[in-house]
Amino acid sequence: MNLRYVIFFVCLALLSCKEKGRKLPYYNTSDFTPVWKIADKDNFHAIRPFHLIDQQGKSFTEKDIENKICIVDFFFTSCPGICPKMTNNMSLLQDKFKADGNILLLSHSVTPLEDSVSVLAEYAKHKNVQYYKWRLLTGEKAEIYDLGRKYYFVEEDLGEKRDSSVFLHTENFVLIDKNRRIRGIYNGIDKTSIPSLIEDIEALEKEY
Repeated sequence: MNLRYVIFFVCLALLSCKEKGRKLPYYNTSDFTPVWKIADKDNFHAIRPFHLIDQQGKSFTEKDIENKICIVDFFFTSCPGICPKMTNNMSLLQDKFKADGNILLLSHSVTPLEDSVSVLAEYAKHKNVQYYKWRLLTGEKAEIYDLGRKYYFVEEDLGEKRDSSVFLHTENFVLIDKNRRIRGIYNGIDKTSIPSLIEDIEALEKEY
């Protein structure tokens, strides 16, 4: 065989092995310092148990994301600024992974009093949100804000203590693995960040 072809196939094999072995870091602090190996799995940061309501009025808890890779964001239906861009990018992910039962999209309302089940249902219809793939979530405001700030780390940590009286508004998408651990954070309003997120989702799937 021609040496050029030998080199080509060797390089191709090496690239394939590299991609197959690519592993995403873990994150357990709001400054998103990567952690490559978990020493104490029982005490490493994970999204806590929760109870919310989806756009069909059904209870939604941590049990509903068991064995799921999730992409998470925080929005509100009347938002005139960043939220429409985030929703458009979530739609791209919905289309990309529509046939993949391992992937679930979660959008939490940061104005849950206004975003009732009926409002979320109408928004879902308008935005072509597919229930089997993408859940729009409402519930207790304190619950949602606590999850966003203390567990998903979606808001930049400025050393300030914030409760649900301080409005939560963020453009971040967060990638969560099947153990409810954070594996990536992305700019949800930047369409150019979506290919990187897709690559990371696919790499994460290969871990399982």
